[in-house]
Amino acid sequence: MMDWIKKMNNNLTLLTDLYELTMMSGYLKSGMDNKTAVFDLFFRSNDNISYAVACGLEQAIEYVLNIKFTEDDIEYLRSLKIFDEAFLNRLKDFKFNGDVYAVPEGTVVFPSEPLLTVRGTIFEAQLLETALLNIINHQTLIATKASRVVTAANSEPIMEFGLRRAQGPDAGLYGARAAVVGGCIGTSNVLAGKRFGVKVLGTHAHSYVMSFSDEYTAFFEYARNFPTNCLLLVDTYDTLKSGVPNAIKVFKELRAKGYEPVGIRLDSGDLAYLSKKARKMLDEAGFPKAKIFASGDIDEKVISSLHSQKAAIDVWGVGTKLITSYDNPALGGVYKLAEIEADGKMVSKLKVSDTTEKTTNPGFKKLFRIYEDGKAAADLIALFTEEIDESRPLTVFHPVETWKKTTFEKFRIKLLTTQIIKNGKLIYKMPAFSEICAYARESFGEFWEEYTRLDAPHIYKVDLSDKLYDLKKSLLNT
Repeated sequence: MMDWIKKMNNNLTLLTDLYELTMMSGYLKSGMDNKTAVFDLFFRSNDNISYAVACGLEQAIEYVLNIKFTEDDIEYLRSLKIFDEAFLNRLKDFKFNGDVYAVPEGTVVFPSEPLLTVRGTIFEAQLLETALLNIINHQTLIATKASRVVTAANSEPIMEFGLRRAQGPDAGLYGARAAVVGGCIGTSNVLAGKRFGVKVLGTHAHSYVMSFSDEYTAFFEYARNFPTNCLLLVDTYDTLKSGVPNAIKVFKELRAKGYEPVGIRLDSGDLAYLSKKARKMLDEAGFPKAKIFASGDIDEKVISSLHSQKAAIDVWGVGTKLITSYDNPALGGVYKLAEIEADGKMVSKLKVSDTTEKTTNPGFKKLFRIYEDGKAAADLIALFTEEIDESRPLTVFHPVETWKKTTFEKFRIKLLTTQIIKNGKLIYKMPAFSEICAYARESFGEFWEEYTRLDAPHIYKVDLSDKLYDLKKSLLNT
């Protein structure tokens, strides 16, 4: 047993699809392994996602910097009997020596925009595909879902409660992290609290109440043990006839000892009706500052509906439907070749499809954001060598419906693409987690509400520079 435990580590090198390795072997045999290549990671449009919150960069970079094929890894690959010794020997000294560019974690992004770009030999860049997609797809998906839930709640706090329903420990851990990047104030996940320094929250379950002889005794004991953090779950038996009255009784006893309660939690039933009745009972008993927490299969749609019914809920606990992104289980991120070396020069590449959405943008690119009147107005995907002159009018146009044009006269432009790794070494100062969360709030605040509203959002402009558009058109016509 101990030998097995010793083999457990955080080395994600073999967290890859087999075909990444077979392609690498093929490049080596064809003498292509040292050709420079550029890959873009981006997501495609999705009916349920009008924008996304880029997330997972920190873990992605940690993965890239720590790739190493161990002796055990090499022996396992040898046992598959599909790789020759030349390839396996090449893997023994594998280290990523290329470049990585990305938008900062927490940036609001849109379909087709390069969230992350890898430039290196095709041998090394190919290996990164699967793990980078796994990390970025998942965390961006959950951060985006959290952002939608937070948007629905307006200024009311959201707590992430989904660990027990997450698809495995990593999904629970990094999902909690992503949820906080997306705007949640904290998590029930203790490991996430320790690992990322986020606020942990939680009280007790129905089983705690049921384990005592009666509800009042359970509440009394909980208040006695946690007098400064007394939040009572009141729906174990009968919310209005038993739970709230017993909570109020305990709250009065708590106050007599010099403490004020935090409030009550509702986890089932008609939350609109129960919260309004509970609010009235608490107010009449002299506890207008006691908060009402709500949980139980909640998402942004439920919150919006309860708001329309004027539910008296102060704080929301969102679990299953957040941590699993219940109504949209996949982001749809892809990793596509954009440029490769041929005869000593870089040649742009694109994937052509009958579906416009699946036809990629060629070349080594970067992403600009255009601001007008202090708000984000459009994004521009440009070739990496391009610069934008803010002193001259800038006209952008839809890359497919080219007659749709907008000219900016007075504008500010910001380069979102940042180099993270250069020649295999980290050159970017990774921000503290609190800084990532603050930046995410700042990025979200840059947009007019019509672009981030939950229902029928206005389509945000994501256009191609003239040079990139001409390049793409020329490749499509060849």
